[in-house]
Amino acid sequence: MKIHEYQAKEVLKEFGVPVPDGGLAKTPDEAREIAERLGGTVVVKAQIHAGGRGKGGGVKIAKTPDEAHEFANDILGMQLVTHQTGPEGQKVKQVWIEQGTEIERELYLGIVLDREQSRLVIMASQDGGMDIEEVAANTPERILKETVDPSVGLLRFQASRLAFGLGLEGDQQKQGVRFINALYQAYSATDCSLAEINPMVVTKDGDVVALDAKMNFDDNALFRHKDILELRDTDEEDPLEVEASKFDLNYIKLDGEVGCMVNGAGLAMATMDIVKYAGSSPANFLDVGGGTNVERVKNAFRILMSDKDVKAVLINIFGGIVRCDRVAEGVVQALHSLSVDLPIVVRIQGTNAEEGAKILEESDLEFRVARELKEAAEGVVEAVKSTA
Repeated sequence: MKIHEYQAKEVLKEFGVPVPDGGLAKTPDEAREIAERLGGTVVVKAQIHAGGRGKGGGVKIAKTPDEAHEFANDILGMQLVTHQTGPEGQKVKQVWIEQGTEIERELYLGIVLDREQSRLVIMASQDGGMDIEEVAANTPERILKETVDPSVGLLRFQASRLAFGLGLEGDQQKQGVRFINALYQAYSATDCSLAEINPMVVTKDGDVVALDAKMNFDDNALFRHKDILELRDTDEEDPLEVEASKFDLNYIKLDGEVGCMVNGAGLAMATMDIVKYAGSSPANFLDVGGGTNVERVKNAFRILMSDKDVKAVLINIFGGIVRCDRVAEGVVQALHSLSVDLPIVVRIQGTNAEEGAKILEESDLEFRVARELKEAAEGVVEAVKSTA
């Protein structure tokens, strides 16, 4: 789950990460009031779940409360397009009015999970304020890394080494160590999947501050963090993904034309790969889970049918604990209750696969039943082409 910059700063502040003062505005008048309270120069920042806001015109520096009002009026309601939103952009519904900061240096600090090592990796660079991906691609030697053993946590010498590597000295070095430790504590305590401070700045007064913040959280751990879950902004998410989450369906919208319904994440990934290999593209990732039943299938189909890009559907089910004949019965019952006018290819394998295939073939619904995944993928791609 993603949250907004201002929310990330509120979370980080609780763990001792220094952040500038600010306030959230949903109207130009509120922006003016916050700017008056803060005094001096402020920054008006669009709040959407995407980076590159400054380049897209979503970040403005206001020297007076009236300018803050003017810039907020320009930004609120705009369709902000960045390299992460796609060409359609994202509508801005709120802005963060933040105390201006006199910047001496811009740095980068981030924490991610290295799944290969099953350890956290803290990354730091003196090249802050720019896309870290560009730094990694062009000058990888400019990125410092410390791997954290989860059994012992972040050690002081590691934080010190990172702070020195960032060119921090004296009191700034001490601030840097405290900053790194606080970010690590915030990451670990809230079950983050990503925490990124870009830029982490040294001010002209010598303070080390988080000028921007990004935090993503492990969806599977949100049951432990009701307070974090309350920060979810469904307006920033794909409507179909929001709808799928209501039924505990693992759904991600893609830009293809083959709707995929699969049980199991690994099988779903393989299904998308072979659809691509067969000459088309998946319209989604949809894992209905191991306990496939009529209601889950019905809800999954309702979501697939809501996607106007879907031209054909591929159902790929492996019956392990769940028997294929029961899955087939569920698919037939679900489709009887829905109006589905798209070509459907079904491939089922596993326990009672032959019985399941017979149920599908003898139903009054127009299925194309495939025994092998390659056959199913080629069949659904052929169906897509026939609708063109």
